[in-house]
Amino acid sequence: MNVLEQQGLNRDLFWNTEPEVPISDGTEQTLKQEDFFALLTEQLANQDPTKPVNNDQMVAQMTSFTTADGISQLNEQFSSFAASMTSNQALQASSLIGQQVLVSGNIGYRETSDSAISGVIINEQSTQNTEINVYNTAGELVRSMQVGTQPAGNIQFNWDGTDNDGNPLPPGDYAVQAQGDIFGEPSSLPTAINRHVDSVSLTGSGQGVVLNLDGDVSIKLNDVIQIGNS
Repeated sequence: MNVLEQQGLNRDLFWNTEPEVPISDGTEQTLKQEDFFALLTEQLANQDPTKPVNNDQMVAQMTSFTTADGISQLNEQFSSFAASMTSNQALQASSLIGQQVLVSGNIGYRETSDSAISGVIINEQSTQNTEINVYNTAGELVRSMQVGTQPAGNIQFNWDGTDNDGNPLPPGDYAVQAQGDIFGEPSSLPTAINRHVDSVSLTGSGQGVVLNLDGDVSIKLNDVIQIGNS
């Protein structure tokens, strides 16, 4: 106990003559621009008079430091910007939960026996004898739909989940394949399928936002062609 406390006096009412030791926050471990100029001043003050520092070398040193410092600050700002963009992208992607998205491919999923599979045939040129075939997971043809002559452009289709005899088929994955005659030659046509978005994931491996679709399928947000049914 010091003298003030022995006398019952409040030490907060008196000037504190004991120097306070600053607590390090780690910032002094980084050289700043003023530190560089201090070092440069010391260099000039202690240079060899017979070999003075060349002006070009001084300019080069100043330029190198300024460039390095600028790049470091730019990297910090870009990291902050990238984190902000990822958060905004995840927030926007969360609004897709429960909606339909159109993705490239030919695999559709029926969650129930009443579910349908819809999508588009990507038709770059007009086709004749255009046909849409649906296969189950065993590779068996379960439905064939003739759509005749089609002009160039996206051809929308919707399969109600029944076979050629009108019988409902069980839920699960089904493959949709399209073909047609282009200038008299049979050709396969690419397809895109509508899938239901169940949830959204934010990955930490640089993949960004991932959409988890029905049927335990995940895709990147950038792979979405269209949102909602057209």
